[in-house]
Amino acid sequence: MRVAPTFLNVGENNKTVISEENNLGKVKTEQIKNLAKELMMRFPSKFTTNFDENKRSVDELTKGSTTRVRNKVAGYITRTISLAQANSEIEPESEEEMVE
Repeated sequence: MRVAPTFLNVGENNKTVISEENNLGKVKTEQIKNLAKELMMRFPSKFTTNFDENKRSVDELTKGSTTRVRNKVAGYITRTISLAQANSEIEPESEEEMVE
C-alpha cells in the first residue's frame, strides 16, 4: 500500500518531519492540472508520450518551478496524451464493428 506524506513542523530548528497517511490516490492537485492543460493548449507540438522529453519541455517553458512540480506536470501531460492516443486507437475499431 502506498502512503501519502504529510508535513508537520517540529520544534528543534523548525525542521520539517514527514508523517504518513493511508489515503493516497491518483488525484493531482488542481494547480498541476491547470498548468499542464494550459501548456498543452499553448504548445501542443512540444509534448509526446515520452516522460523525459516532456520533462525537458516543461522545464524550458516554466522557469522557476521546482523539480517536484516539473515532474508532476510532465507526468500528468504524458498520461493525458497516452490516454488520448489509446482512446483514438480504440474508437475506429468500435465504429467498424457497428457498421458491419
